[in-house]
Amino acid sequence: MSVAGVVVDGLGRALLVRRRDNGHWEPPGGVLEPEETIPEGLRREVLEETGIGIALPAILTGVYKNMTGLVVALVFRCEVADGTPTTGAETRALRWATRAEVTELADEAYAIRVLDALDAASPPAVRAHDGVKVV
Repeated sequence: MSVAGVVVDGLGRALLVRRRDNGHWEPPGGVLEPEETIPEGLRREVLEETGIGIALPAILTGVYKNMTGLVVALVFRCEVADGTPTTGAETRALRWATRAEVTELADEAYAIRVLDALDAASPPAVRAHDGVKVV
């Protein structure tokens, strides 16, 4: 299981990270450690990849299944609690992106997560993808 945090600023933009391993633009996130809770993992992943501490509780905005990798991702809309955006060991760039920029920068499977979080639909979106395209 993985978590991702769509950090939203006061202008309604989402913070995207450019991953060092594959160069893709995505919301910050990753796989939960066995001993941590979902909120702990979310906080850790966002902090590690962006330098930003998030306010909890965060709002669950979607559940996404990678049909190829068989990983389920929980995506949350987050607000900044503290910190300054900075790259880390897993990220080579950061960018505050508008809705239009998200769809230009990120693969569809990740862009939809960010757009769902920006829309903050209730109940949360439940979607599947093949690693790139929503199916």
